[in-house]
Amino acid sequence: MFRSSPQHTDTYYAATSREWQVERPALAESMTADVCVVGAGFFGLYCALELARAGKKVVVLEASRVGWGASGRNGGQMIIGFPCGMQRLKGVMGQERAREMFDESRRAVQQIRGLMADERIDCDLVEGHLEVAVLPRRVADLTDWIEECETEWGYRRLQFVDKAELPKFLNSSRYQAGIIDPEGAHIHPLKYVLGLARAVEAAGVRIFEQSRVEGYEEGPGSVTVRVAGGMAVKCDQLVLGANAYVDKVERKLAARMLPVGTFIGVTEVLGESACRSLIPHNHAVYDNQFILEYFRTTADHRLLFGGKCTYLGGTPLNLPEAMKTNILRAFPSLKTAKMDYAWGGHIDITMRRMPDWGRRDDRIFWAQGFCGHGLVPTRVAATLVTEAMQGRTERLDWFQGIVNPPFPGGERLGGLMQAVGMGWYRVRDLV
Repeated sequence: MFRSSPQHTDTYYAATSREWQVERPALAESMTADVCVVGAGFFGLYCALELARAGKKVVVLEASRVGWGASGRNGGQMIIGFPCGMQRLKGVMGQERAREMFDESRRAVQQIRGLMADERIDCDLVEGHLEVAVLPRRVADLTDWIEECETEWGYRRLQFVDKAELPKFLNSSRYQAGIIDPEGAHIHPLKYVLGLARAVEAAGVRIFEQSRVEGYEEGPGSVTVRVAGGMAVKCDQLVLGANAYVDKVERKLAARMLPVGTFIGVTEVLGESACRSLIPHNHAVYDNQFILEYFRTTADHRLLFGGKCTYLGGTPLNLPEAMKTNILRAFPSLKTAKMDYAWGGHIDITMRRMPDWGRRDDRIFWAQGFCGHGLVPTRVAATLVTEAMQGRTERLDWFQGIVNPPFPGGERLGGLMQAVGMGWYRVRDLV
């Protein structure tokens, strides 16, 4: 389903960014470059921008369109930290290095805001994020996170909101308490990634769409990247940023990552008053269930609601109504609201939900395993990877201690095992 078309999926984002979408040519002849980047999503484009600014000749190859994958169809939530949790990073690299990575995620948020301002990327930026608990027993997870941030990571800006005060920020009886993070935000991700691509091209990078990479070979002093149609790019260094779609390019990396389907639905226009009655301060919101849901309102006053996941490649029957069912658990008042959009896409999950970032022979570099929380970590990964590509390998090598084992039995059996495991967590989320 998610690989059938080289054009943008029919999403709310695609429908509201037509004027931003520029069709770029496919690679029509072989060429050379200092760096070849595979994948025109957040991570690949960030790498291309940093390397071009450092004076490198960079080529980006994209199998479909800029932002076609998760970068252009995600929930748009910009959140500090890492999806695996800071304690798991600490367990691998120690307190001091984990603290630096937490700080790097905060810097990444500011770098993203800076790019929006400097490059005039109008992508519906709204400040503020709210994490909430569905189950009373998970309110303690919220307060524990506040304490951890203050004592271990030096972050003291989180605000706890108890159940009595929560309706001032989220008008739903489903939720028990919350945390407001003023450094979080939400955006229109496709507008952002398309604006980022314009900035990358302005820095001198050439982006080729509809240019599917079929593999690569390392030779003496160079890497040859094979492109469908018989073309090739010969480069000194290669960046693999295909993430959930890396299987066609690098099988060894693909074995450590499972593409998991996730889904979003968007209502009809509700109006500003109705939207503010649901989320009075227009925060981005997600809950702290293991299989979480996330939602926010859009610039044209709709509710955008994400959740559900599939490990076996299917799509829920009647996806708009399936998403509406989830919405009504949070907001029963929207019973008569129509669904205008519903779509899915793959995210790149590692077995232990840990980042898979690294290098090989100072010629091949990659980052994957963003596990559905990639808008900010892709910026962090690009910073570390491009540092390493220019000889400063220390911080990227902190991630070498992370062991991301291959999924047993490959994608099909691995997906089945994950589906069984997620069934258990779904039950846990209900009690």
